[in-house]
Amino acid sequence: MKKKIAFICNHNSCRSQIAEYFGKKYLSEIYDIYSAGSEIKSEINNDAVRLIKKLYNDDISLTQHPKTINDIPEPDIIISMGCYNGCPYINKEFTFDWQIKDPTGKSDDEFIKVINEIKEKVLNLKNI
Repeated sequence: MKKKIAFICNHNSCRSQIAEYFGKKYLSEIYDIYSAGSEIKSEINNDAVRLIKKLYNDDISLTQHPKTINDIPEPDIIISMGCYNGCPYINKEFTFDWQIKDPTGKSDDEFIKVINEIKEKVLNLKNI
């Protein structure tokens, strides 16, 4: 049985969705991958959708949607994307806190830096 990884942030609309995308793309043979937030937005961040499509030719809005922690199975590994506005309460301690700044409203170059940082950190999960 595969371990479950959950990427957690406040709104599950940007960083955690990007991490879920890379987790499913690169780690799905090893882990079951989820993302969630304490409060959710109605849709995934439009810039995240647009830039993942531009860089990887994948439309995450077709395969993912915002979820709360109650909408996913209990994870074995819990990764906070960065608790700058206060971490969601999830009833467990985080395994890792990546402290990735939210790129919402930033330039495409800044947003792409965050996408690349998330990708690198997700790929490093192969070694845990």
